[in-house]
Amino acid sequence: MKRTIFIISDGTGLTAQALGHSLLTQFPHITFEYITLPYIDSVEKVTQVIKQINQVSSQEKNHPIVFTTLIQTEIRKALEASAGIIIDFFAPFIPMLEKEFQASSSPKIGQTHGLINYETYKTRIDAVNYALNCDDGIGQTHYDQADLILLGVSRSGKTPTCLYLAIEFGIFPANYPLTEEFFSQKNLPKILEQYQHKLFGLMIDEFRLHQIRSERKKDSQYASLLTCQQELKTTRAFFNRENIPYIDTTSRSIEEIATSIISIIGIKRRGF
Repeated sequence: MKRTIFIISDGTGLTAQALGHSLLTQFPHITFEYITLPYIDSVEKVTQVIKQINQVSSQEKNHPIVFTTLIQTEIRKALEASAGIIIDFFAPFIPMLEKEFQASSSPKIGQTHGLINYETYKTRIDAVNYALNCDDGIGQTHYDQADLILLGVSRSGKTPTCLYLAIEFGIFPANYPLTEEFFSQKNLPKILEQYQHKLFGLMIDEFRLHQIRSERKKDSQYASLLTCQQELKTTRAFFNRENIPYIDTTSRSIEEIATSIISIIGIKRRGF
């Protein structure tokens, strides 16, 4: 079974996309095709959107689902005339908040993801730059500035997790790879000794690691199942011996990995 999902926004569409995806994960037996239409900020644009929704409805013989975060009343009302099932993420909550605050809202397009506070924005940019400059063992002289240092074997998810932590939480993350040199010594690298309280480990299933590495370097020793098994066995023993907290990334999304780390070690997001 397949259904078409429209994501309609007068901004980037990221909020509607995230909320819509969260709802649709509750229906794993259905295949969804997404059509994201950002910056629908005029009646002229929404008129074209309505034509597209109605065309899909006619072709598929059912009503497309339309997730929206449109702010302007005129545009929102116009969209309601389409053949889609409209799910407005803002509409149920604004009246309740206005009543509670005893104040009228001031709708403004793009406020959800816009540049509202310069310091907040600068913090995120600085965090991303830090994550890039301290990726994969580089930038070790700046580890004193790190909020945490991720450890893990190659392809366990260190870099994407660091970037997500920086972008979404304003956290300054570094990551250090567990390489052949480490596996020959099996001890905490000297550069990390003074930062042991900042260390956090990532583990992954050996078969999943083998699959990921094979996509990159097929039939190599690096990607062999035996290599993956040996590296992970040594890594797990190392984490346990050094009392380094760690999680398994195998079946978790980057979002889940990042929020789990924050929850476990209690780091607070910056500038939000």
